Amino acid sequence: MAKIIGTAITVMGAMVMTLYKGPIIDFVKSGGAIHHGTTTESADKHRVAGTIMLLGSVFCGSSFFILQSFTLKKYPAELSLTAWICFMGMLEGAGVSLVMVRDLSAWKIGWDSRLLAATYSGIVCSGITYYVQGVVIRERGPVFVTSFSPLCMIITAALGAIILAEKLHLGSILGAIIIVLGLYTVVWGKSKDGKNTETDDKSNGLQELPVKNNAKAISVDVGIDGSDKIVNIPTSKNPF
Repeated sequence: MAKIIGTAITVMGAMVMTLYKGPIIDFVKSGGAIHHGTTTESADKHRVAGTIMLLGSVFCGSSFFILQSFTLKKYPAELSLTAWICFMGMLEGAGVSLVMVRDLSAWKIGWDSRLLAATYSGIVCSGITYYVQGVVIRERGPVFVTSFSPLCMIITAALGAIILAEKLHLGSILGAIIIVLGLYTVVWGKSKDGKNTETDDKSNGLQELPVKNNAKAISVDVGIDGSDKIVNIPTSKNPF
């Protein structure tokens, strides 16, 4: 029950960050650099297509976590699975890029920020992320991993205000606080489930009957005529 309530609180916090702006809070004084957004006409131009793509992204991401959870049960090798995920993603991404981008000059990477972005995306965002996700999913389950996804919104808002000098609104702060409360509730509920599971395992354990050293061993010997004969074998006083 706590996990359901925590998930609902987390979703509510994400909606507050997205839908409610509020007054501007100047925690970090910017040097006058202001990033202007696009106009209303350009924003409304691709609203339907953007919504459909976002829904598809959420559906595919959720399906990926569930599929990874089932795969790790039959193939518990996180590092090898990460290598396969990155390799197949490289093939799919290369195929889509060859179809969508016909200009071969776009594939050239120099010693600039493009090389840094590609390296960081491949090592950190893909390799390390998928490996850590696999370990946590195998230990805690996919619900525990996906409950931390709204933290990306908080980190993005904080880094945008610090590095890019973007304006931070009151809605972002309130939404971040609600998300943290929801995450704490989910983690608390998950820890309670772990304790209850350990208690059930201990209560359902089999109790072994004590064996006395002075008990006599009884064996069944089959005679020549086919009849069974019970033979008592006295146990040795030396247990070894």
